[in-house]
Amino acid sequence: MADHPNAAMARRLIDSLNHGDYEAMAAALSDDIVWHEIGRAEPRRGKAALPTPGGAPGPDITAKVHDVVANDEHVIALVDATANRNGQTLNYRTAEIMHVKDGKVTERWAFSDDTAAIVEFFA
Repeated sequence: MADHPNAAMARRLIDSLNHGDYEAMAAALSDDIVWHEIGRAEPRRGKAALPTPGGAPGPDITAKVHDVVANDEHVIALVDATANRNGQTLNYRTAEIMHVKDGKVTERWAFSDDTAAIVEFFA
């Protein structure tokens, strides 16, 4: 069975991250995206506020999709991630939850198996 179009979009978005293709990442996000991050009290608003794409460089993160569930308005991607920063490596899992409208992510949340480790690693 073929992926729902929003599931396919989420897989492409994560693949773009892995290949450093920030233009493809930006194409999947609405201009006024609201981006909730683990450990940040307030979300980032708009593409330019993101570490990538369209903003300042972010940490080196690669992600492997475990599974994606989607419908016409929502996507949940279960992801195994590895981040490298300042000579350190962190392996963690997240549930990436996205609202989607017209094929673009309008709002995103991430929830992890170890929030404290992520907050400390990216501090």
